[in-house]
Amino acid sequence: MFHFKKIFYIIFLLSLHAFSQEKSTISGSVYDANNNETLIGVSVYFPELNSGTTTNEYGFYSITLPTGIYKVQVSYLGFTSIVETINLSEKITKNFKLTEEAESLNEIVIEGNIEKLNVRTPQMSVNKLTAATIKQIPVVLGEADIIKALLLLPGVTSAGEGASGFNVRGGAADQNLILLDEAIVFNSSHLLGFFSVFNPDVIKDVKLYKGGIPARFGGRLSSVLDIYQKEGNSKDFNLTGGIGLVSSRLLAEGPIVKEKSSFIVGGRASYAHLFLPLFDNDNKAYFYDLNSKINYRFNDNNNVFLSTYFGKDVFGISDNFVNKYGNTVVNLRWNHLFSDKIFSNLSAIYSDYFYGLILDFVGFEWNSGITNFNLKYDFKHYLNDNFKLSYGINNIYIKFNPGEIVPNRADSGIQSEKLIDKYANEFAAYLEAEHSINDKLTLQYGARFSNFTRLGQDEINVYANDNPVIYNSQFKKYESAEAIATESYKRSDALASFNNFEPRISLSYLLDNQTSFKLSYNRMAQYLHLLSNTASPTPLDVWAPSGKFIKPQLLDQFAAGYFKSIKNGDYSLETEVFYKDIQNRIDYTNGANLVANNEIETVILNGQARAYGLEVLFKKNEGDFKGWLAYTLSKSEQKTQGRTANEPGINQGEWYNTPYDKTHDISINTSYELSKKWLFNANFLFQTGQPTNYPVGQYEVQGLNVPIYNDNTRNADRLPAYHRLDISATLTPESNKNRKWQAEWVFGIYNLYGRQNAASINFRQNRETFRNEAIQTSIFGLVPSVTYNFKF
Repeated sequence: MFHFKKIFYIIFLLSLHAFSQEKSTISGSVYDANNNETLIGVSVYFPELNSGTTTNEYGFYSITLPTGIYKVQVSYLGFTSIVETINLSEKITKNFKLTEEAESLNEIVIEGNIEKLNVRTPQMSVNKLTAATIKQIPVVLGEADIIKALLLLPGVTSAGEGASGFNVRGGAADQNLILLDEAIVFNSSHLLGFFSVFNPDVIKDVKLYKGGIPARFGGRLSSVLDIYQKEGNSKDFNLTGGIGLVSSRLLAEGPIVKEKSSFIVGGRASYAHLFLPLFDNDNKAYFYDLNSKINYRFNDNNNVFLSTYFGKDVFGISDNFVNKYGNTVVNLRWNHLFSDKIFSNLSAIYSDYFYGLILDFVGFEWNSGITNFNLKYDFKHYLNDNFKLSYGINNIYIKFNPGEIVPNRADSGIQSEKLIDKYANEFAAYLEAEHSINDKLTLQYGARFSNFTRLGQDEINVYANDNPVIYNSQFKKYESAEAIATESYKRSDALASFNNFEPRISLSYLLDNQTSFKLSYNRMAQYLHLLSNTASPTPLDVWAPSGKFIKPQLLDQFAAGYFKSIKNGDYSLETEVFYKDIQNRIDYTNGANLVANNEIETVILNGQARAYGLEVLFKKNEGDFKGWLAYTLSKSEQKTQGRTANEPGINQGEWYNTPYDKTHDISINTSYELSKKWLFNANFLFQTGQPTNYPVGQYEVQGLNVPIYNDNTRNADRLPAYHRLDISATLTPESNKNRKWQAEWVFGIYNLYGRQNAASINFRQNRETFRNEAIQTSIFGLVPSVTYNFKF
């Protein structure tokens, strides 16, 4: 409480100072002149005052300046800048409309502050993806993919080809908060990681926060992937789409009431499985998704949005084994301006992730999932050009369905069984300030208070000495304890409650107009845990809440960086070092069974984790030849010590590599515009091999050699290094100039030199030679692709 009083006292004094001078406020929104879409992150700059601001997530800006006559520059990547003279003698509402520099198909491109590296802002460890006119990054099967683009950034890796999720700065996949129009997405992958769930045609803006995370975000430790969908063209009706080898997409947008209301609907579907019967193959693997959004602008002060997403995956081996999973999100939002200085957003959000199996050869179905309801209210208060406040609250009610077994055949002999549902509530309130101390020093500081309550459930186990995991000293291994009783609680009861104060601070010190030094610290709490003992999350992994036996994960992250804009932004250099310390990272006993386990607490221990490293990003931002080089040197480790002096813990209580530890990570992206007709792109990636375990011996059973693994060491070995080269060429027909139908062809080759990267290495005995052998599993060799994109 002392900290909050101190913060409010500082704010009060600064507010008095702000209003003691004769100033006026200019505010408004910035739109794309072509379709009336609001634009995020537009620079509104007053050069004579060396002061400015940027538009927020809804295209709104506000700045208070000394009265006078000034020039204002409004600029945004890919759009023609506007320069106007403003007489700021009183309060002004001023909207701007920017025109695209060139008409082109919208693709996904990593911006990363391409226009001019913003060395002044205290925000660091952030990369941006935006819908722009630069052609798509080469990816497998020609499908533009946001998650695959993220993997080209420093500090971001994956578990390998065909692996779902992504890892940021040595963190686990469940430590990433993924938001689509503010709604939580629990699984970001289609087809077990081959594609992401985000249709690039629908996406408007994407930011990845790796550190220095603003106080408005919480609930995860490693990163925040903040994605906003387009609002739809409120001037004209348009169709956009693409046809590829394995999937196609179509987007429609247009006005409902011209200049006031619009809609957008986008869908994708894969169809490669339709050709499998031609090869006498009855397996299946396909996905489809649907994005939609409508909005209505009542007046300059009130906007309403309704956005949705629905996606589903089906993977089956004949009809005997079918895996289905998908996401559903709905968000109803109201933007309201209380004044030219106070912007608010009220959101009511529903999010659901379901996952299940049909095991026809056994005779049952398995269904599980997680659902949450989120109500949040956020405010942005623009006090003056040197001081801005953000504050708000949000409350999330969560239902966990760990699993249900349902027989699907009368003769299966399977009995219906329902694992006990779990419930929780997470509340948070935050306050954050962005404060320009002087021309050189800018601060962003604040705090988040979070409360997590594990609510009552129908039945909960009771263990002797409250210990669900026991250590068998005779056999020297951890074992699951037997419950001695069960207890039942009402839904309104609190089984456990956790409170955490999460301070955040970032600063930027300007060394000169092109160079700055930045520091950041953030503390974060995570109350939800993805229970998975595989290197990459699978649809069967179960989310579990913190409670009596599972503690919240707590993170302290420190980062320092040097940022330089070279030759007026033609080149840029970003270097950062980071250190992350995590308490209460869950670990698993040897042989832990996580599927359909109603006593999941009996296979879990609480440990700690740490990660540290160096990131370098060098970019060429201008000219026909553009691109970047990203390099990360890092370490990610985990440790679980014994609870008493008689217990060894996991890995003898010593640090061991996490499954997502990658010592070296190098990525190179290049783009060369040969002419208005031809654009060439290439990617090269290199990563240290993923940690794993190899056998240390063998024993014989009925003439068969069985490998032996050391239970006392984890992740002591590695798979071979991962590397590949991708290329693409984009052909834009000259006939585009004189017609409304715009088109392009994208030709690509994924993994040009056919590297057989190891997804896993398994050990077995050869049935013919009876000798042990290592079998490497690789997913992709060389993969050509062609995609036809169009816009009408």
